[in-house]
Amino acid sequence: MAQYSEAVETARDYYNSESADNFYFTVWGGEDIHIGLYTAADEPILDASHRTVRHMAAKLALTPETRVLDIGAGYGGAARYLAREFGCRVDCLNLSEVQNRRNRAMNEAQGLTDRIAVVDGDFENLPMETYEYDIVWSQDAILHSGRRARVLAEVDRVLKPGGTFIFTDPMQADHASREALQPVLDRLHLDTMGSTGVYRKALGQLGFTEVEFEEMTHQLVNHYGRVHRSIEENYAEAVKTCSQDYIERMKTGLLHWVDRGKAGDLVWGIFVFRK
Repeated sequence: MAQYSEAVETARDYYNSESADNFYFTVWGGEDIHIGLYTAADEPILDASHRTVRHMAAKLALTPETRVLDIGAGYGGAARYLAREFGCRVDCLNLSEVQNRRNRAMNEAQGLTDRIAVVDGDFENLPMETYEYDIVWSQDAILHSGRRARVLAEVDRVLKPGGTFIFTDPMQADHASREALQPVLDRLHLDTMGSTGVYRKALGQLGFTEVEFEEMTHQLVNHYGRVHRSIEENYAEAVKTCSQDYIERMKTGLLHWVDRGKAGDLVWGIFVFRK
């Protein structure tokens, strides 16, 4: 079995757990399990999450010849959209074997196995060739690494010259104190989060040029608040599927995200960098 860093192994164990898999697949959206772009407070989570994927894709020049790597791909919703709508070939790199099995099953059900490959692995040590991809894509995943500079160096290695790195990540505001962030950090089992300043500096040192940062922190607040309301609305079923202890801890964690987002201690948006 591959050797993972402590932070990555912690995330892998969590997302492989039965309660987490049941929660993200049945409550959080199922196909796209990342922060959504909401047009209404009561909008379905899956619809808002699909909108994020479409909005990110619209920033890219995509053709059937485009090779895409999605790091931290979850259940592969973004890959299926890119393959289905643009004919791209997409590799999904993800640390959870449980999520990857669901990903492969959905790819097969939608007739996309010829365009999508699902790889069990770690974005701190990408099992891909140098200069293999036109685009590296990531949604709300890099925060799970305690070695983000290494993740970015691996992105640089596998991305072709002139290629594009597009990603979202829940980040700490550059001015945020450790004390303010502690409830969120404890939930993630991490000592730090990335920030716009950290990502800009690290990617700049690697030779990347920033194309755009579309800041939408309000959507982080919207998303975690919407998931919390969904739990409240479907509490009995959620507890039956995931256990009461898991659901109560999830509710508490979601409110920490909402509180810190409203307080200005967190930042979220879409970064686009060109190599």
